[in-house]
Amino acid sequence: MSANAERPLAPTDEPQRVLVERRAGVVYLTLNQPSKYNVLSTAMIASLKAALETIAADPEARVIVLAANGRAFSAGHDLTEMGPEVDIETMRACFAACSELMMTIRRLPQPVIARVQGVATAAGCQLVAMCDLAVASSDARFAVSGINLGLFCSTPAVALSRTMLQKPALEMLLTGDFIDALTARERGLVNRVASPDELDREVEQLATAIAGKSREAIAAGKRLFYEQRELSIEAAYVKAGDVMAENATMGDARRGIARFTKRSD
Repeated sequence: MSANAERPLAPTDEPQRVLVERRAGVVYLTLNQPSKYNVLSTAMIASLKAALETIAADPEARVIVLAANGRAFSAGHDLTEMGPEVDIETMRACFAACSELMMTIRRLPQPVIARVQGVATAAGCQLVAMCDLAVASSDARFAVSGINLGLFCSTPAVALSRTMLQKPALEMLLTGDFIDALTARERGLVNRVASPDELDREVEQLATAIAGKSREAIAAGKRLFYEQRELSIEAAYVKAGDVMAENATMGDARRGIARFTKRSD
């Protein structure tokens, strides 16, 4: 074998779990364990959470695209970490870490777009639901199939019930059946569906449209959008009014309003 030839991976060599690429304000995070169907193992959860937290503090990062290599977006939890020898406290820690990853996505100032190229099941489907937006390939499929193993997908249910229509979400959870990308769009799980060869263009178009907007307004708006949904309508309007007033006094809004009023004179 020559010095420049690609050598096979040794048992201790492992590809980087999450790849990071920056393109003009858009940060692409790619799950990179295709041979394992990008399962959300303890290590994958930690790697993805760390990458997201680093990007959160990056003033140049306007939008995050969460993608995956291989045939699966993510097959959910690593079932090899949930065998009969695993005690309940370890199980609780596993699900708590995954839930914290999901809430990290929710708390980020940047919008997160899921680029779903393949199958997303169980916690992988949950991951799609927790992203702020999602664009799916027309051949992508979605399921919360834990019930087929005797395990109701309780934590994915939190995300699905807040993203999809209630009855279709519960049907998925109770049956474990797959839905296709067009059905996922109809039910509110994804925003857009594109052919496989148009998927990247569709994702880039959406990400670029958002990246061109005010970072401070997007961050305030994303936070408010989720907070007000948990309030009564009266409290939501009070909260939204306060946030909008604060936003109107920020630099980007001051400059934008000034430009508009000057054009209107």
